[in-house]
Amino acid sequence: MRLVVVSDIHGSSKYTKKAIEVFNREQGDYLLILGDILYHGPRNPLPEEYDPKEVAKILNEYRYKIIAVRGNCDSEVDQMLLDFPCMGDYSVVLYNNKRFFLTHGHVYNENNMPNISTEDIMLHGHTHILGINKKDGISIINPGSISYPKENNPHSYGVVDGDVFYIKTLEGTIIQEIVLS
Repeated sequence: MRLVVVSDIHGSSKYTKKAIEVFNREQGDYLLILGDILYHGPRNPLPEEYDPKEVAKILNEYRYKIIAVRGNCDSEVDQMLLDFPCMGDYSVVLYNNKRFFLTHGHVYNENNMPNISTEDIMLHGHTHILGINKKDGISIINPGSISYPKENNPHSYGVVDGDVFYIKTLEGTIIQEIVLS
C-alpha cells in the first residue's frame, strides 16, 4: 500500500489536478490531505486557477480514497461541498505497523505537540515549508504546499512507500526522505 500526502491546496484547481496526477502516477492507495483545501485565506493571494467548486468536484471523485483534516482556512461551509470528512483537527492512520498522526499544523505542531509516542509520525502542513525533523524522538514531516510553497520551496508532496517517507517535487524528483523506524 502507498500513501500520497498533500497539503495547502487553497482552492487551486490547477494544483488539485496536479495532485490527482501525482496520486495516479504514484499508484496511491489513499490520498491524505493535511488541510486548507478550498479557501485561500485572508493573508494569501489567490492561487493559480482559484476555483473552489472545481476543486471540490475533482476531489469528490476520489472521496473513498481521501483522508483529510481541517486547516485554519477550512470551515463548515467547505464541508458542505466535500463528500469526504474534513473537519477533524487530526486523524490517525495505521500503516505498515506505524501510526501516523495527521494534522494541519495550526493546532498541533512542533511547539504544541500532541500526546503521541516516539514510535509515531506526525504529518502536518500549514507553514507551506517542506521539511523532515525529529523532536523528542518523534518524526515530524511537512510535505510542503502543493499549490503555494513559501521560502523558495518547490511545489511538493509526500509519499509513504513501505518504511520510507519521500518528499518530492511535482515532477517526482526526491527532495528529502526518511526511513521510518
